[in-house]
Amino acid sequence: MKKLFTTILAVSSLFSAHINAQQKNQDEKMQWFQDAKLGIFIHWGIYSVEGISESWAFFNNYINHDNYMKQLNGFTASQYQPRDWVGLIKKSGAQYSVITTKHHDGVSLWNTKAEKAITTYKDAVAKKDLLTPFVQELKNAGLKTGLYFSLPDWSHPYYDVNTRTKKRYQLKDEPKRWDKFVNYYQTQLTELSKNYQPDLIWFDGDWEHTSEEWKAPQTSALLKKYNPNIIINSRLNHHGDYETPEQGIPVVTPDAKYWELCYTMNDSWGYQPYDTHYKTPNMIVRTLADVISMGGNLLLDIGPKADGTIPEKQVEILENLGRWTTKHKEAIYATRKGISFENYQGKSALSKEGDKLYLYLEEKKDKAHLYGLVSKIKSAKVIGEPAAKVSYQQDKNGNTVLAFHNVSFDQDVTVVELDFGSQVRVSKPEVASKTLNDILENSNTKEAAYNLAYQLNQGNNVLDHSGLTPDGQEMKIKTTSKTSKEIVNWISKSAEALYETGKGLPEGHYSGLSALSKDKQTLYLFVEGKPTGPIAIKGLKNNISRIRVVGEGTILPHEIYNKLYWSPVPGIVYIDVPEDKLNDNLTVIAILLDKPVELYREKVGAIESNL
Repeated sequence: MKKLFTTILAVSSLFSAHINAQQKNQDEKMQWFQDAKLGIFIHWGIYSVEGISESWAFFNNYINHDNYMKQLNGFTASQYQPRDWVGLIKKSGAQYSVITTKHHDGVSLWNTKAEKAITTYKDAVAKKDLLTPFVQELKNAGLKTGLYFSLPDWSHPYYDVNTRTKKRYQLKDEPKRWDKFVNYYQTQLTELSKNYQPDLIWFDGDWEHTSEEWKAPQTSALLKKYNPNIIINSRLNHHGDYETPEQGIPVVTPDAKYWELCYTMNDSWGYQPYDTHYKTPNMIVRTLADVISMGGNLLLDIGPKADGTIPEKQVEILENLGRWTTKHKEAIYATRKGISFENYQGKSALSKEGDKLYLYLEEKKDKAHLYGLVSKIKSAKVIGEPAAKVSYQQDKNGNTVLAFHNVSFDQDVTVVELDFGSQVRVSKPEVASKTLNDILENSNTKEAAYNLAYQLNQGNNVLDHSGLTPDGQEMKIKTTSKTSKEIVNWISKSAEALYETGKGLPEGHYSGLSALSKDKQTLYLFVEGKPTGPIAIKGLKNNISRIRVVGEGTILPHEIYNKLYWSPVPGIVYIDVPEDKLNDNLTVIAILLDKPVELYREKVGAIESNL
């Protein structure tokens, strides 16, 4: 028995060592990807001629296949300058790019020799191999090469699916025909591997067949034959290395160690001239900061025109990204997921070594608060602002107040670096609750208002049973000779957000403090300082009835981005708060919902249909 136990223990140790070695190899392979943080996606194909949905236009029967393919006659690429493309991509701060070598429509951007292939080289008026010069420019610029490849090919005679309502055949009836298709797509992948030595393959469309039908393990082995360190996304029936949430910015950080949000600038992947619903450059920078804070990458899409030029709005966004990434390099590349929302009610990231903490401020404000910092701060600075000063105070529980002096805040996101000199450690916050009397006698009204909002966000309403009234009039709050009239006035003005309200939104939905009305149908957002752009809420399933500035009645408009009608993921609600409506102490915004609040906290995945 003892001998058997020893043998089992030895086998177990060998297995554990094997798993550890595999994980180490995986981590080494994924290091450049995890460090990159920003990539540029490129959707370019014949669909840019008419400015219609890539492939889906004929799949959904919005246009018949013959008329869709006539766009080959207008796809000129006459102004295509791959060196300029790569120059702009590099200027944006991206470390890699992923280009659509072939979308679901089956039109390949390179001179593929695969059987019955349609290409821009022989079938489009361009008569060019468009992929080769672009990849060469990427490599010349020192950027990593990613190749998007659609597994389905809705135009190919060997593929079973043609449109949403039409199939060519059933696999069980014509297995040899399907085998010919598998050979076709694997031939193309062999060409891409040999000719371009990509660092990354970005598959799409795997949902149409099973892993066995695609022969996914065989395909993975084929790619690794040419590059053992090839990185493959998750859309090869989960035979890949990282997750690819699409369009919807995750509310809850993905479980996967490695992940990448693929994201459009407007609502379209390819060029569509009538889609003018662009996010602003400010929104895109803040999205990048959001993704970085959750430990992921942003793969931001551009859609060039049929002549090869990039739309001006897209250039503007990339150039502003470049402005921000150039200024804040150390707080972007090689960072890791930040600290918990309970420790900091905002966006943050840690350095790769774990000894520095970066705070991403989306507003101009005097102070920032952190809770439960076990480690002691050695130094603090505002990145890119040498004249700025950051002072800080930590109490015995690690609850910290940062004060900002002489700061020229960034137009999009200001980054504060806290250097701890060793691994940053945090604990569950232990915050001594301020009594109502403490708050009322605080001569610093901003701090007093913040303390009220912070405790309310945690579910502790110190104004319950205090004599506060719903409208702030005829209050019976007990005061003393030391009571600050200014904080009493702020409480009176903000009464509806403080009267019988409770705990606010959980982590991920709003970068700040919040509260909910007793019936859960009105959401109150506490807005510090002066935001650099519209305030944002993620993962709100509800419809919004009305948005107001609390205490003075101004109705505010809002706009929703990335709510795609075929996707269950809610869009992001952006609310512009005019500067003249901001309260010097703490602004409160009321959002009336159509019913009690419902939040989306599910996993964000690939979009498999857009009917």
